[in-house]
Amino acid sequence: MLVGALAARLQGFPRLTAVADLAPASDSRNLDRLARALRDLDARVFTEAVPEGLRFDCSAETLARAELWNLVTDAGQIDLVFRPAGTDGFADLAPGAVRFHVYGTELLAASLADILRSKEVADRPQDRQDAAVIRAMLERKAR
Repeated sequence: MLVGALAARLQGFPRLTAVADLAPASDSRNLDRLARALRDLDARVFTEAVPEGLRFDCSAETLARAELWNLVTDAGQIDLVFRPAGTDGFADLAPGAVRFHVYGTELLAASLADILRSKEVADRPQDRQDAAVIRAMLERKAR
């Protein structure tokens, strides 16, 4: 599931971001599929010291060992966040998810309300700014 600013962008949020934040389901079948897709994208661990990324064992078992992976791929940066701040992860976010159809595939994005919840708990400077905009968007929708 897409979370964070890119998920909000699909729902009208104005800020651009270059990173796709994903909250994947953590069951072994999904992690196997995710690992295969990441290998197809030549995923590497992103660090500021080595922006082109460091090779790693991109397997389901390895992905399951951490709550957060900052990756760089042939398609751009991807952050895997198994438990976004203020949530219990995919299962918590799925009931409110917004569905989009992209190139014949269904894409799930966290709802604006869930993105707001996460940003309020994370409480970083950018999150506070984003939360104010998302709050205003939700208030406008409620009218």
